Amino acid sequence: MGTPTVQHYDRRAASRVLARLAAPGFLAATDPPPPVRISFRATALQPEAGAALTQSQRMYLERFMRPCRPDQVTSATHRLTWTDSAGIPNTGYFHTSGAGPELAVIARETVLALWHSLSASALPARAAALSAHDRGVLAATTTDHDPHEIFRVGVEATGRALVQHGLIAADTPYRGVAAFARGMRDSGIFTAVATRWFWELQASTFRRGMIPVRLATQPDGLVRYTADSIAVLRAMKDATIADAHAVMRRATTDEGLDTEAAVAKYHDDLDLISRQYALLPADARPACLAATQHDIDGVAVHVLGAVADRFVETFAALAGSVEVVEDTAVEPSGIEGADDDGVFYVPDMSCRHCVRTITALLESMDIPVVEVDLESKRVIARIRSPRNRFRVFEALRDGGYNPVDDVPAPAPGASMG
Repeated sequence: MGTPTVQHYDRRAASRVLARLAAPGFLAATDPPPPVRISFRATALQPEAGAALTQSQRMYLERFMRPCRPDQVTSATHRLTWTDSAGIPNTGYFHTSGAGPELAVIARETVLALWHSLSASALPARAAALSAHDRGVLAATTTDHDPHEIFRVGVEATGRALVQHGLIAADTPYRGVAAFARGMRDSGIFTAVATRWFWELQASTFRRGMIPVRLATQPDGLVRYTADSIAVLRAMKDATIADAHAVMRRATTDEGLDTEAAVAKYHDDLDLISRQYALLPADARPACLAATQHDIDGVAVHVLGAVADRFVETFAALAGSVEVVEDTAVEPSGIEGADDDGVFYVPDMSCRHCVRTITALLESMDIPVVEVDLESKRVIARIRSPRNRFRVFEALRDGGYNPVDDVPAPAPGASMG
């Protein structure tokens, strides 16, 4: 493939590259899904005394979500774990008055189906034919650089948005997971997430089982964010942009560094997410690259809309063929007795940014990383002892991730097909 030509950060150009890749045919047709039975385990969250949030949620709120208040946040009531139909471990959250645990399980099956659809579509050939210029644009602008990975992450982010809003499904008139998914799509909530949230907040609050918005039903039966929700999302995004700009301003003005040197020097302050905000022109606001409509050879292409439509259609079909049941067997506690071979899984690892974050965290603990596989969610590291394994798991949980020891064996009769 060769080394791409170096390009400058250019969100408009990167958005257009994605639109060309997503011209009609980027999602192949899929066969009707076979029936499947998936079991999950649920664990009640333990909020702090006299509060609605857990300690981890409160600490993240105080550090990264200013000026959001605790009363503006809804927490999940339970964490669930399960193994999907591809044999990959997963973790998620649900609220007892929300959409229920089946929302997360079926959303994951939808992600798997659409990943298969991407691989079988025209996308790989289109991506292979990208020019060095276009690859350079993506490399300089996007968190994930490979086009196929960008779309895979986009599909997973769509599922994440749906599941996270399931925590506040009681705010909506939609009953049943299929109706809820359609209601979120028809109300434009996927677009609202892409344009009003910023990526790191959405991913991190999802991993912690919390959401800082509420929904209000409109006279037409659709739902919208409340005015208070819109205001707090904007304030949090503005605070993040201001922090990123302050780092760059100090580096380029006080220290006289050019942009590339500034990003290199302050890579810990400007991770792959914040860098995107630091490089925004003054008064510009970040939004998902897929949220802009482009005219490609006379055809209007809106990547986010196409993905959301296909996701909801596939989700609704799977809702009728995936049976979700609770496994009430006693779950082993802690990690006593866990193998110390250094193999574990991080189910909520969803993009290359997560891979880099987890790798950096382990290496900062002097634990060499052998492999981090994004697709299987598997991590192999030279942990060497149960004590180190405990330290690694605690550090990952402090970072908002939910590591698990291994892939649980599927329940008997997991496949009904």
